Amino acid sequence: MEEDNAAAALDNIVTEFHTYEDFLDSQITSLDLYYLEDEELARQLVELGYRGSGEVLKREEFETRKAAAEASRLSKRSQQKTLASVGKELKDNFLKALAEREEANRSGKMTSIIFIRDRNALGQEISGYIDYSHRLKTEDFHPYFNGKKRLLPRATDLSFYNWETQVSTSNVSANYQVIAENSSGLLFKNKTDRKILNVDPKASPGDNSSRTPLQSELYSQVVIYDHITRRT
Repeated sequence: MEEDNAAAALDNIVTEFHTYEDFLDSQITSLDLYYLEDEELARQLVELGYRGSGEVLKREEFETRKAAAEASRLSKRSQQKTLASVGKELKDNFLKALAEREEANRSGKMTSIIFIRDRNALGQEISGYIDYSHRLKTEDFHPYFNGKKRLLPRATDLSFYNWETQVSTSNVSANYQVIAENSSGLLFKNKTDRKILNVDPKASPGDNSSRTPLQSELYSQVVIYDHITRRT
């Protein structure tokens, strides 16, 4: 516990002071300068632990901790820039579910398939399966999380069907192959671990996979299939 407190105190010092010289100067009193008459000598005495009223911190440790703190800050900043859902006020269950899965789908830990059934701009009923990870990497998702745009299946997605025109398409994505001609119905084969994901609601979704139906105010029907990728 004491070690944790000491480490926290040192981290606070690193955060508070921009340079090591700033830290040393904070430990020097006006009385020290009066007697020593040399600011650089006063800094050296603080560094050696002979002067100063606070923690003794060597330059090397200060700079190491400073570099680590800066790396952490840049990492968080980079992640916030990457994740389109960060900082958004999400009220709908579907958008919340997408936000929860965004980082994992971007990093490759998970490859989710989204089933959506709703109506397009022409009022036609459409449905389809979307490779979420693939769409994240090829499209800007800020408008979706901002509520300015609705995520709808397209003819270029894994599977698409227009119930009015009866146009049907299926496509290979970055993560999945489509197995359409099958007695078990529509299946998707993960390209990384070659596991089969079954979207039949009456069947098991498959190894390392799960099926999550969602109530959404934005769509008629939404189901998310999550597959945890295990590299072999």
